[in-house]
Amino acid sequence: MTSERVQKTFLLLLLAAVSLLFLAMIRPFLMTIVLAAIAAGLCNPLYRRLTRWLRGRRVLAAAVVLVAVLVVVVAPLATLTGVVVNEGFKVTDTVRPWVQQRIEDPTYVERRIATLPYSEFLLEHRAEIYRKAGEVVGGVGNWLVGNLSDVTKGTVSFLFQLGVLLYAMFFFLLDGRKMLRRILFFLPLSDEAEREMVEKFVSVTRATIKGTLVIGILQGTLAGLAFGVVGIPSAVFWSVVMMVLSIIPGVGTAIVWVPAVIILAVTDRWGAAIGLGIWCALVVGSIDNVLRPRLVGQDTKMHELLILCATLGGISLFGILGFIVGPILAAIFVTVWELYGHVFRDALPEVRWLDDDEAKSG
Repeated sequence: MTSERVQKTFLLLLLAAVSLLFLAMIRPFLMTIVLAAIAAGLCNPLYRRLTRWLRGRRVLAAAVVLVAVLVVVVAPLATLTGVVVNEGFKVTDTVRPWVQQRIEDPTYVERRIATLPYSEFLLEHRAEIYRKAGEVVGGVGNWLVGNLSDVTKGTVSFLFQLGVLLYAMFFFLLDGRKMLRRILFFLPLSDEAEREMVEKFVSVTRATIKGTLVIGILQGTLAGLAFGVVGIPSAVFWSVVMMVLSIIPGVGTAIVWVPAVIILAVTDRWGAAIGLGIWCALVVGSIDNVLRPRLVGQDTKMHELLILCATLGGISLFGILGFIVGPILAAIFVTVWELYGHVFRDALPEVRWLDDDEAKSG
């Protein structure tokens, strides 16, 4: 082994060791820095427009963007978090006594369930159904309250992380392009491959976040308003729950509003049950099918199964913020594999026998 090769090997090992140590050191702030980079990327068009309006005063433009983020995003989100936590505690405190009361009053249960289809089956298993319903509702409430109350209980830590996010976002707005150029310098890829990777990642990430947030807010808000109109308690809490659940393709808000319709019907509120069911099925349920192709686009839309796995996996790994980080990591996954297919396309054979088999079966 030559002296030059020994030096390169040692340098690579040293680079890996120092990089791992550095990542371990900034681990408590890594998620915050990632969110700051994402927020800066989303706000970059506004930042460039403000820079032109302010005649090239980049520092002032970045400061204005940060103030806008605080006013438009952080303040309402903090207020909503406090309201949701309080409502969540009310839900978890009231759902179990309500279920227990219904179980101990078999006459009431039998009278209500007898009006529903398959009433014989429901009456036979009414105790188990109510017990499971209480466990599900209580579990959802405890999960959301547990995640949100972590923020309220750790106020100092939350404010510190918010300060780190804004600080990092400020410099990402100012020097983001320089940082990206420096990172790409160390990648052994051609300019064309680097440009394609960055453009694809930015488009997929921006479209995925935009589609997820806009659709979630619309579905949760419309369904929550319907809950409030029909008189379901803690409508704000359930609205936020449905915003989060809306990211699950094909199911989403139905996990909440379908049981709500059933409970309204069981309690002999047929008008409210029918109205809520029609509104949520036709209006709330159609938002995803109508808006997602327009917001995400056919070229950047990820498969529903990939979105589901990325969302659930992100929440499991990163907590409540995983519903944002998970799809972004999935976007990186898709981008890197597409880049691999582009770079090595000459060495990868085409798969035709699946098309032949499909043609034969058709």
